[in-house]
Amino acid sequence: MKKNTPNMGDGSRFSDIVNPPNMPRHMRIPPNLSGLSFIFILLIVLIIFIPIFIWFGCRIEPGADEFAVLIHKTGKDLPSGEILALTPEQKGIQLEVLPEGRYFRNPYSWDWRLHRVIDIPKDKLGILTRLYGEDLPPGKIIATDDTHKGIVEKVLKPGKYRINPYAYKIHPREDIYNPINIRPGHVGVVISLEGNDVFSNELPSDLRNNFLVEDGMKGITTDVLDPGTYYLNPFKKDVVEVNIQSQRFEMSGKDAINFLTHDGFTVIVEGTIEFKLTRSKVAELTHRVGDMDGIIKKVILPRARGFSRIEGSKYPAINYIMGETRQQFQDNLQADLRTMCAEWGVEIKSVLIRNIKVPDEIASIIREREVAVQDAKKFEQQIEQAKSRAELTKQEMLAVQNKEKVEAETAHKVWVINANQNLRVRVVAEEKNLEVARKENEAASFQAEAILLKAEAQQDVIKMKNEAEASVMAEQVKALSGGLNLARYTFYKKLGPQIKSILSNDGEDGLGGLFTPYKPSSGKEVGK
Repeated sequence: MKKNTPNMGDGSRFSDIVNPPNMPRHMRIPPNLSGLSFIFILLIVLIIFIPIFIWFGCRIEPGADEFAVLIHKTGKDLPSGEILALTPEQKGIQLEVLPEGRYFRNPYSWDWRLHRVIDIPKDKLGILTRLYGEDLPPGKIIATDDTHKGIVEKVLKPGKYRINPYAYKIHPREDIYNPINIRPGHVGVVISLEGNDVFSNELPSDLRNNFLVEDGMKGITTDVLDPGTYYLNPFKKDVVEVNIQSQRFEMSGKDAINFLTHDGFTVIVEGTIEFKLTRSKVAELTHRVGDMDGIIKKVILPRARGFSRIEGSKYPAINYIMGETRQQFQDNLQADLRTMCAEWGVEIKSVLIRNIKVPDEIASIIREREVAVQDAKKFEQQIEQAKSRAELTKQEMLAVQNKEKVEAETAHKVWVINANQNLRVRVVAEEKNLEVARKENEAASFQAEAILLKAEAQQDVIKMKNEAEASVMAEQVKALSGGLNLARYTFYKKLGPQIKSILSNDGEDGLGGLFTPYKPSSGKEVGK
């Protein structure tokens, strides 16, 4: 039985769409997969395809130091003359940019472009030119708000910026400028390059034709920049660096001062003037006069020459060679320059007159007179030196005499001290010898007494020993009943242990006769 296949409404069947008649047999979908099975497979395919499409087709991922500029393909058309879409509902390039990160946009409605960030190097600044908005009014060169195209007032300091290249123009190699760097000891005079002209009839009368201008006007302003670094827009303001440190001007050569004296001689004055500019008046001074060379040639030097020619004509030429007139002229010149130059903003620190040249016909006479005076002073000095040498010789001889006297007195004192010391040494030595002899005599007496005592002690010992021995012998005699028995006993005691055997008779002429005297005469004697 043939299965019915759904009708698509336009007369074609779904199976004819899935399996067109011209499709090869091996590519045909089996009939049992048609219908709902096919829709299920299609959904699976879409689930896999949509994330891939979103990741690769919709993903916007600016990397490091990058940003993305969006372009809206759909929406309201831009007004005539506009090149930038200021709101997301408008069609065209969007003003806002996307920083580094990950974003997803519908590629049907959006397109995008990746750009590198703008890197302003150290000690540099960038100038932007706005490409959208209304045209600037006539005479204006700076776009002070966001509604006009032109040079932007705010500058880009060192750093990285995401600048929409369709909205702003900046060329790193062309539009990157150096900041204003005011060195120590200097100030910056600010020149405004945009604003109302100082000769404009639209300005009040008190603001026209002035050397310095107020804010919002074109020209040299009253502001002065102190030492430091300033990031100023070079299309709006310019700065001129002016040295306010102490300066020295040498009045010599063609800059030397010459004037006629009271007696008609020409005198040339050479010296040094030390000065500095006043900070509060440096802007007006440089505008009216010019640079440092102009200040010297137009302010300081003319006033020094004018005062010198008036003051110098009051005294004759000889006064400028010697006397107090020369010092007085220097002091008066310094005081006058300080008063006159202070009005212009120049502070005179000091004035030093090094040399005043007078004509030779005056100088030679004064020179000869001065030489004579110097010779007289030299001779007086020589006389004083001779007196000094004589006095010095006298003092040297007195010093030698005093030295010899002191040496003799010192030698005498040394001899007396040595003699006294020798005398005391000898007296001490003799006293010591006397004491030693006394000690030796006492020792000899003690030794004699000791010998006598020792002899007496030995005598007593011998006596006591003899008495003890006699007492012992008397006791022995008494015990043995006579002295002969004691002698016999002692003899037998000593001799008996030594005799082993005796072979002899008892005759008186034999060996036994030796014991005859010790033989007891009777038993009674032995028994006593």
